[in-house]
Amino acid sequence: MVVGDKENPEYDKKRQELYEHYHPLEFSPTIPIEEKTKLMEEWWTKTHGLLIEGGLTYDGIRQSVADSTIAFREGVVELFEFLEERDIPILIFSAGLADIIEEVLRQKIHRLFKNVKIVSNRMVFDNNGHLVSFQGKTIHSLNKNEHALDMAAPLHDRLGDNIDATTYENASVKTRRNVLLLGDHIGDLGMSDGLNYENRISVGFLNDNVENSLDSYRKTFDIVYLNDAPMWGVVKLVSQLCPSEGH
Repeated sequence: MVVGDKENPEYDKKRQELYEHYHPLEFSPTIPIEEKTKLMEEWWTKTHGLLIEGGLTYDGIRQSVADSTIAFREGVVELFEFLEERDIPILIFSAGLADIIEEVLRQKIHRLFKNVKIVSNRMVFDNNGHLVSFQGKTIHSLNKNEHALDMAAPLHDRLGDNIDATTYENASVKTRRNVLLLGDHIGDLGMSDGLNYENRISVGFLNDNVENSLDSYRKTFDIVYLNDAPMWGVVKLVSQLCPSEGH
């Protein structure tokens, strides 16, 4: 990771140590959810502190994304375009960093979508582009839910396009009665909390600890895809649910 204006191996070492300690706990099928939630809060708080301590800059984020091989699953762009054409809102809930998600969209897809809002951890930079803090409550892998909807924001102006922020008000999202929920963690099912929906289809992407977790995913999600599967199955599903343009 680029922090400041150069690589920071000390930061990378500390971050890797946190990952090696907490990541197995995140996907352990034996730790109670309440205990696991506290552990995730610890992990994210420590990691965010490292980012500030390491001198992360927005220029560093931009360069890291440019140098990375990060990519969306196949079919994601087509899914977004299909839903945008039909004026169907998309909420991206992420325990990561909103600023990085936006930069990935800008560099890797080269466009934004007027129906997309991001619910994620957002950084605060000073006038020199140095990270100084984070906005609001920490969002980690087990507390991504609709109570965080107040943090939802249209794609940031630095993407270079003007988006009418009033077009997709959070209140209008809450009036939706049908939800298609995609997640790669059982805790992601809580993302629809706070929505007064009538119908929900949940799609789980099981990428880690497949053998030990498959049974619980099958019991929890309506549909399960394995091993970083592409998004084509979801594209087919929404095309069947919304065969013609309009609501």
